[in-house]
Amino acid sequence: MFKRILVATDGSALSQRAVDRAISMAASNQAELVALTVVPRYPQSYLEGAMSFSAEDIGRAEKQWADRAQMMLDGVRDRAQASGVRVQTTHVSSDLVAESIIAAAKKHHSDLIVMASHGRKGLQRLLLGSETQHVLTHSALPVLVLP
Repeated sequence: MFKRILVATDGSALSQRAVDRAISMAASNQAELVALTVVPRYPQSYLEGAMSFSAEDIGRAEKQWADRAQMMLDGVRDRAQASGVRVQTTHVSSDLVAESIIAAAKKHHSDLIVMASHGRKGLQRLLLGSETQHVLTHSALPVLVLP
């Protein structure tokens, strides 16, 4: 049924459940899995009196975040491969999480997007996280949302 499944993860417990489901679905459909995480850019404040950071400090912080994201994706890759699933991993640096997920799904010719109902900010949301809601309402692809 599905040939390529994109799973979005932020490393949270809920998104790990989404990864597990995506791996299972990919294995049962003999589909390829694309594991994606979106790494935010370092916030830069322009408020008066705000502490400013050098470009070097910002670059170092963003590199650490990207390295952590890659380690997380390496774990997803290892789990998928152990289940016999072909997998590719990618991380994107952007503050536009939902748009990045939709763009990656299009770029990788995915048939389905799998994601958690909310991520790290989950306790602040009663129903769906704003990024999940945005993907649901703006994606032309089917989206499987896991609670």
